Amino acid sequence: MVELEKPAFDAAAFLANAGLGRRIVQLAPKETFFAQGSPADSVFYLQNGRANVTVVSATGKEATITLLSAGDFVGEEALATVAGLRLATATAITACTALKIRREEMIRVMHEEHEFSDLFLKFLLERSMRIQADLVDQLFNSSEKRLARILLLMAEFGKPGEPEQYIPKISQETLAEMIGTTRSRVSFFMNRFRKLGFIEYNGRIKVHKSLLDVVLHEEFTGRHPGRAPASATARTRSKPARRG
Repeated sequence: MVELEKPAFDAAAFLANAGLGRRIVQLAPKETFFAQGSPADSVFYLQNGRANVTVVSATGKEATITLLSAGDFVGEEALATVAGLRLATATAITACTALKIRREEMIRVMHEEHEFSDLFLKFLLERSMRIQADLVDQLFNSSEKRLARILLLMAEFGKPGEPEQYIPKISQETLAEMIGTTRSRVSFFMNRFRKLGFIEYNGRIKVHKSLLDVVLHEEFTGRHPGRAPASATARTRSKPARRG
């Protein structure tokens, strides 16, 4: 009796197509994948589009905690030992296509297919690193640098392939929530970035790679990138020469 070999598992095909325990869903802008407090019974894989994840406090204050793009999973809390309730709300920013995977099917494929479990673990590690970077950003960087970093992340600078210079429509209120400042400060910085040629803003925001100067420079003064701040130059000139 000849044993048939099990066909090789194709993670990309699994995430691209509907099948047992999984189906393709289409979402319009502002439509939710799931809502905070609803049963955590599935995981979503974003095939196309952009989305965000928000939480609402007991007092009704809403905050955006992360942005999602194609290739991201969302709703992974469904994989906890005991399925509970959603901790946040995931909402489409643009039209989205996603694969909705039932909790049971997600657990099965993770146990049986090492290629898929490796892929999912890589995603979780990258998300953990992103959360740590967000925390460091909040603790140590100015609100101007935090805004520049969020705009660059939304434009996907630093990811393989060509960045998307035009970012999805997002309000200044949402940007203010994400970086922990006021809308007026965001408006001030956005106007400053535009005057310096780092962004273009005419209905949609176009991000230029030169915005990295804001993030990378220790002391960003709004002057020409690479030019030493005037105060630093003055200190250098006024510093007395060492004797001997």
